[in-house]
Amino acid sequence: MKFGYTIIYVADVESTMAFYTKAFGLEQQFLHESKQYAELDTGTTKLAFVSNTLAKSNGVDFIKNSLKNTAAGFEIALVSEDVDHSYNHALSNGAIKVKEPTTKPWGQKVAYVRDLNGILVEICSPIG
Repeated sequence: MKFGYTIIYVADVESTMAFYTKAFGLEQQFLHESKQYAELDTGTTKLAFVSNTLAKSNGVDFIKNSLKNTAAGFEIALVSEDVDHSYNHALSNGAIKVKEPTTKPWGQKVAYVRDLNGILVEICSPIG
């Protein structure tokens, strides 16, 4: 078995894809014609988004992601060679400030923002 996807349920898939493209420079890999499912080009393991409506049709219950709520208990980590630049770029393109870049004891630089759905996004330097 291998890890294939992280799928996040959102109110508007198309707006979410536009946000991730603009704020983080990620490329859209796939957007279904229904606009209910999309994937970003994130390498072997995909970051995907599904509309809340389609997610409910799977018969599972979940708490909707929202900026009104405390962030859910997970984060998306995006690795950058220039954390300060990436953090400021994300903020200037609609990301919500959570924590400015800081250096961890192991030398990694890390910052946090929230996306338009309230998802916590870590912007970090490579480890090692």
